[in-house]
Parts: sequence; C-alpha cells; structure tokens
Amino acid sequence: MRAAGRRFQNASVLRVFTIAYWAFFVLTLPLFFTVALALFLVTLPFDRRRVVLHLYSCFWASFYVYANPLWRARIQGRQKLPWRGSAVIVANHLSLVDILVLYGLYRPFKWVSKTENFKVPMVGWNMTLNDCVRLTRGDRESIRAMMGHCRRHLARGSPVLIFPEGTRSRDGRLQPFKDGAFRLAMEAKVPVIPIAIRGTYETLPKHGLVLRQHMDARVQVLDPLDPARFESAAALRDAARTAIARAIGQEETPPAAEAASAHR
Repeated sequence: MRAAGRRFQNASVLRVFTIAYWAFFVLTLPLFFTVALALFLVTLPFDRRRVVLHLYSCFWASFYVYANPLWRARIQGRQKLPWRGSAVIVANHLSLVDILVLYGLYRPFKWVSKTENFKVPMVGWNMTLNDCVRLTRGDRESIRAMMGHCRRHLARGSPVLIFPEGTRSRDGRLQPFKDGAFRLAMEAKVPVIPIAIRGTYETLPKHGLVLRQHMDARVQVLDPLDPARFESAAALRDAARTAIARAIGQEETPPAAEAASAHR
C-alpha cells in the first residue's frame, strides 16, 4: 500500500489514475445494477426489509475499495451493530468515499441521503430499490417526510444511518450536529450508535473527484447510547458528537460555540 502510494505522488500520474479509476467505476455499474435488480425481484416476496439486497449492495460498494490499489479500509466494532433491531446510526462525514467504506459494515441499515443522489443512474436506482430515505435540504415538507420514512423503517426493525452534520466537512474538522437524528431516537426509544470515520478526507475532499493520495480509512463503531439516559435530544446529540470527536482525535469544542463562531 505505501509503495503504491509513493508511485502515485506525481500529480499527472495521479490524474491519469483517477480518470482510469472512475471510468472503471462507471463501466462496471450496469453489471452490478443488473444483478441488484434481479435480486430485488427474486427476494421481494419474502424479504420485506430487503436485507439480501442490502448485503449485496455492501459487496458492490466494497468492491470499489478492494479494487483501488491506493485504498485500504478497516472496520472496528462491527459486532455492536444489530442484525435485526431498530437503531439510529450516526457518523461523521468527510468525503464521498465515506459511503463506500460504511457499506463495509455488512450490517442492515437504511441511508438518509440527499434527493440528488437518487437521480444518479444505477447508483440512485439501487438506493430506491433498497428503500433508502430521501431528503431535500432546507425543505420542511421533505424533512417531515424523511422523519416519517425513518419511523417506518425503525418500526419494522431496520436501523437508519444519518450524517448529523448534514453535509461533508469542508476542512476535515467535525462540524456541529443537527438535532433530527437524536429526536428520532428519543421518540422511537431506540439506541443511537455513533460511528467515527478517519482517513477518507485526505484522498477525496469535498470539492472535486480527483484522488489526492493513498487512503487508510478506519471506521470505528462506538458504544450505543441509550436515549432513556438523557434528558433531551440535545444532550443525546452532544454525547454522540463528543464520542465521535474523541475517537477521531479532534479536540472537542462545544457545538453551540462552534455554531456561534460560524455565523460571525
């Protein structure tokens, strides 16, 4: 891995590799989606939670990590995630690559993702087949529909995965968390499971698709938080954020203070 990373330090070589990698990504999508569609049709009558399709999607996404000689991803604490049972999973968000490495959890869950992602050919179509949850940012009606969709998944015993920062970090630092995921957990009386992601920002920051350097991503599933032990959704939110901040080695700043400084 390190040798491969050194070979690709030259910017022009890395640019060529990026083009080749994304071309490979696009060219293999039809094959993977065809299999996903067949699995959806075959399993729909007996797999209401679409677990089989989700696990196949985990393989599909993880394949692109395995196939990239510059990328490595390690998962810690996978056993803390339920095979069956409701939970709200929250993770920090650094890069588009987060999606690929989180599929490496190989546990059932439903994404909450912005509406635009559902329009991406084959990738978005597979999200629809998996019954992932749409969200249009800033649209109150969409937020209400998203919360209702999440409640239905939780009632059926399917965890939902939410990025409480709302968008990818611009600088690799942990951003303030929004309340929605934690209000959902409090209402449904289900645990919040924080996940800490490290190492993805450096290879593919928020703007652009050019790969920057080799990736050694680490996905760490942290201990569940019982909402019954917290007085409010805000307290639960802050506990989850603190746990993730500690796990990724970032000095904690109270979310309220960060939010205030962002508006100055």
